[in-house]
Amino acid sequence: MSLSIRNQLPGTVTGVTPGAVLATVKVRLDGGQEITAAITLEAVEELSIAQGMAVRALVKSTDVSLTTGQVTGLSIRNRLPGTVTGVTTGGAMAAVKVAVDGGELTAAITGEAVADLALATGSPVTALIKSTEISLATV
Repeated sequence: MSLSIRNQLPGTVTGVTPGAVLATVKVRLDGGQEITAAITLEAVEELSIAQGMAVRALVKSTDVSLTTGQVTGLSIRNRLPGTVTGVTTGGAMAAVKVAVDGGELTAAITGEAVADLALATGSPVTALIKSTEISLATV
């Protein structure tokens, strides 16, 4: 299967916490960071997701936010530090490539945000991703 989602980070499931409808799945990425995905319990069961399983965390570029400062008082727990490796602007939107341990992410953000954050190659950033915006694929 081919996907249009370019943000695909490999990792290993470290825990599954089922709920009535959704489950949280903790994944240790190959770069060492830990992220949490909130997916349906049905998906957990259908994919037989369990501790120790190899998965890919999939995130649309429009679901990746960037910050250049400290993050406090925010419910988003998936925070991946990285470095900007490229910025492509055009019209209202921009694509910002970010190297993170174990891979690369692309964030689709406004050109105004790029300017406000003074993003350029080499800028340190933190990628923020809500757990409900992470999908998992088995490998």
